[in-house]
Amino acid sequence: MAGDDHFSLFGLPARFDLDPQALETAWRTVAAQVHPDRFATASPAERRVAMQWAARANEAYRLLRDPLLRARYLCEQAGIDLQTESNTSMDTAFLMQQMTWREMLDDARDDADALAALQAELQDARVQMRATLTRLLDEQRDYAAAGLKVREWMFVEKLAQELAYAHP
Repeated sequence: MAGDDHFSLFGLPARFDLDPQALETAWRTVAAQVHPDRFATASPAERRVAMQWAARANEAYRLLRDPLLRARYLCEQAGIDLQTESNTSMDTAFLMQQMTWREMLDDARDDADALAALQAELQDARVQMRATLTRLLDEQRDYAAAGLKVREWMFVEKLAQELAYAHP
């Protein structure tokens, strides 16, 4: 098995805009090669190595199939420290948008129309984030700017989770 990073493990280009079908096909190929059942009669050391490769392939697939996690991984591979726990600074316009969404979340607790409006806005934000990250990561290779967008997208997902918990 080759692959210093998740993309090369699957023989795929290190890109944000990744074909999900190509990823799944590549994962299935790698998973079949390292599946522990293929090593049932092998030595304990060979079985252990197969298990490690299978676990690595599964983790790489889990990470690469999620666009937000893939963007985060690309930034981190490029040496960008996202400082997700310690750095809360964001673009002023995005901070204003956060406040608007928070107000909408409060309204959505008691209003189905407000709930639908916030869900639609968050979905639109996700679409915009994907387009922006495709441009920043794949075209411009601006990993620092992409890192800021990843942090914004993480906020969007956190807010979406709060919304889901408020309205199961």
